[in-house]
Amino acid sequence: MNHVWGLLAHPGQEMRSIKQENETVSHHYTHHVLLMAAIPVICAFIGTTQIGWNLGSGQNIPINLMTGLGLGVLFYLLILGAVAVMGRVIHWMARSYPQRPGLARCTVFAGYVATPLFLSGIVALYPLVWLCLLVGAVALAYTGYLLYVGIPMFLNIDRDEGLRFSGSTLAIGVLVFEVLLALTVVLWGYGYHLV
Repeated sequence: MNHVWGLLAHPGQEMRSIKQENETVSHHYTHHVLLMAAIPVICAFIGTTQIGWNLGSGQNIPINLMTGLGLGVLFYLLILGAVAVMGRVIHWMARSYPQRPGLARCTVFAGYVATPLFLSGIVALYPLVWLCLLVGAVALAYTGYLLYVGIPMFLNIDRDEGLRFSGSTLAIGVLVFEVLLALTVVLWGYGYHLV
């Protein structure tokens, strides 16, 4: 958790610090990912059960607590899985580089790069669909910036090659994010029908 502010305030310096730590995946998950991934889950749970989804029609549609709890657990597991998938994607894409980091380092890097997406989940306290999408898009753009800053030093490659690599990684990350978003909408929409 000590890297959250640094990733937002001075990402280049923070990425150098992260690279030097040699953090294990289990330590990273227990001290960063599990906590940060809880932000969108808890906020979405509170927002959808207490206020309800607002699809722009002016009417809020809440879901009941038990349905929200079950869907929140599924949402949480999807987020944790998405971080692991992106770690594998980064590791796979780095296969042709001589300084290829191990899968564990790639997973740790993916978890830190996802920090803006985790923090954007705060907006789910008031689950207005267009607002959640807008804030998610801004968080995704900053995640792309973190990739651009972190990949060259993480793989020890020049900036031009890093731009191509981070662009490709971001494209795959957007696809994973869209799948996660679609599954989230389906899950929370399913919860609405269980009310």
